Amino acid sequence: MTLHVLAISHYNAGKSCIAGETWTVSNAFMIEDGPQPPKTLTAPLEILANLRPVQAQRIPLVIRFAERGTRYQTFLVHCDRDKSLLAIDEIIPNDGERLIRAGEPFQIECFYEGARLAWENIQPAQQGDWDAMPCHWISLPRELTYHQRRNAYRAVLSQKVPARLDDTRYKLDLEGELTDISATGCRLRLNGDRRERLQPGAVYQKLVARLPIGSVETSVELRHLQFDEQKGQTFCGLRFYKISGIQQRQIERFVNQLQRESRRNVGEDRFLG
Repeated sequence: MTLHVLAISHYNAGKSCIAGETWTVSNAFMIEDGPQPPKTLTAPLEILANLRPVQAQRIPLVIRFAERGTRYQTFLVHCDRDKSLLAIDEIIPNDGERLIRAGEPFQIECFYEGARLAWENIQPAQQGDWDAMPCHWISLPRELTYHQRRNAYRAVLSQKVPARLDDTRYKLDLEGELTDISATGCRLRLNGDRRERLQPGAVYQKLVARLPIGSVETSVELRHLQFDEQKGQTFCGLRFYKISGIQQRQIERFVNQLQRESRRNVGEDRFLG
């Protein structure tokens, strides 16, 4: 099979590619998905969207009080969106209860599906109860650090996922299908030779993908472009560009779901490196 690839500044088999240059390759096309730099989330809805799965899955929270070496543990038991409050369980070991009741500031972190979530609590916690159980009420953080630290898993899509790439600036409106997806990007398949309409390195206004869990809409950067003459199809390697936190979490949940299914069915992981 002969694949013609248009690449942005990148390396292939030890040779540098120049934007717009055509290469003939025989290996499969992949998107690079390494660990991502930390993100600081400030929108309350984004913060809640990231914390609710932590609550639902009973992910342990690690607490560190300022200038104290002991690590304490608790759980997030409720997220109150209307009051911008979080309810956390009692602190383990028990001497942590004395510290939190004394109003000492503390840091919280947890690890969920390869990501580290962390924030600081400066305001004194308020003692109360939730669902007839004692708890500590703390303020919803103004800033939440989100750091995806593992390589992004690339999930091959066995079911049809329609997608549309459009940009009013270029009068672009292309219908196709996603063939795989990761937390940071995806691969789009288009019928016909679309190389004249697309430019590697360009950022396009909108990719709309109808995933089984709901539609996702985001700007994308075209990282790779290849045409398969035998199949008469164009393949686009896309990286999500300035994607919102809510859309990011939606994609990550979908990819993680496919990864768990793959582990059950195949017994092995497929990571991009």
